[in-house]
Order: sequence, then structure tokens, then C-alpha cells
Amino acid sequence: MRQSPVICFGQQPCGIFPRRYLYAKMQTARRMQAEMGGEIVFFFHDSDHDPRETKTLLRHRKNNEAFEINFTFENKLQRKYSPLYLKRVPTDWRDKTALQLPAFADKQYVDAFRQCPLSSVADFCLEMYTKMNLLHGMRIARSSDISLREAACDITDFFVDIPHEGEIVRAKWTGSDFKLHAGGDSYTTLPAQPFTKKQISPTRDSRLKWMQSILHCTHYIAGSGEQAYLNKSDAPDITFVSRDTIERPDEAYTEIAQ
Repeated sequence: MRQSPVICFGQQPCGIFPRRYLYAKMQTARRMQAEMGGEIVFFFHDSDHDPRETKTLLRHRKNNEAFEINFTFENKLQRKYSPLYLKRVPTDWRDKTALQLPAFADKQYVDAFRQCPLSSVADFCLEMYTKMNLLHGMRIARSSDISLREAACDITDFFVDIPHEGEIVRAKWTGSDFKLHAGGDSYTTLPAQPFTKKQISPTRDSRLKWMQSILHCTHYIAGSGEQAYLNKSDAPDITFVSRDTIERPDEAYTEIAQ
């Protein structure tokens, strides 16, 4: 029996308002679903740890001037190395940022922002995208989900969430110890310790194979940059689709979704 289409796209939490290229992936998925049916799955890679992923570039509603915001973090270790699903959101950051937003976004989005949970960066972003009516009807698969991690195939190239100096950090496993990238060619080495699949998340190069072993998607939507590094031989059963083009792809999407 032929498998019903499973239309997937993946993305890290990519801004308090999603970047426009993520919105384009969403719209591509909805167009494909209208044409062929099936299910849409958003692979939400909230195990990533890079704080640059959540930078949000907004445009002033009157003069069009650019304005960049990002989360603040409780400490430098958490900011640099904790996975996005564990980077905590300070209360004062949300309140102060909300005062600035009316110049850049519609009131309904500002109100939604004020109501988002003060738990993790990933939770905050996902809730904001939900309140923007962007995720209705989609299945969300989070790379931090322990049940998904346990169900995934074994990989040899991966990160491990481990305790370090009072925080959980996402450290690269080398086969004998852990590495934290300290910038340039510099790394901090952490001693080996026991770990299980519950703590493992993939690297960029192993992510497709890991994801597909769980989601079994038939179609995968990706931007040109992602298409360039994906090892498509890891998932020969997937049809790869280029996302629809969109103007100013790296800026935030703040339009009112219908």
C-alpha cells in the first residue's frame, strides 16, 4: 500500500517572530498538502545551542528602520552552551522587550508576546509561532523529546546534553571525551561520563538520517543553504523540495496570518 504523504520541514527556533524563510517553508508545506494531501510535520530542532539562531531582525512600522532583538540569558555558560530547550527566559527581558514591540508589530502579536511562557527559549518561540496562527494542523516533533531520541537510529556523530558547572551543556562527543567549542580553533575538554540515548542529539551532518529514522517523511522542504549540505544518500526514500522564494528571508515575519 502506498504511504500517505508526510511533508516535513526542519528548523531551529529562529527568532521571537520566525524568520521569513521559515514562514516560506510553512507555506510551501501547506501548498503541497493542498495538492497531494497527507500530513505536515515540523521538525523543531530545539536541541541546538547557538544563541545566534534566535536573533530577530524587525522593521519599524513607520520609518522601516532595522532593529535587532534577541533573548538575554541568566549566565554566560547557559548562553553559549545550553541547548535552546534549556536556555531560560528571564521575566524582566519579556517585560522590557514588550515595551519596544508596538513600533514593530501589530497589537495582537504584542499581546501574544506578553502571554508567552517564561520557561525556555524554545518553548517561548514555539508558543509565539502558535499564537501567530502559523502551526495549526501541523505535527510538531521536537529533537529534545526523549521519546523521539530513544526511538532514533544509532549515529556516530552527535552531541550529548551533560551537566557542567551547574548547567546542562550540549557537548560534542569525540569517542573518548567531550568538547565545547570556545571559538576559532579553541575547545574546552570535559572528561568522559556515562550517557544514554535520552541525552543524544544529532550534528548538522547526522541530523537528516537521525530525523528520518523517526519521522519517515516522504517529502522534505529545505532552503538552498540546507540543500547544499544535506547528505541525501542518508535518506534515499525522501523527495527533496526547495522552499518557495520570499523577499528579505532573514528578517522576521510579522504579518497577520490568515
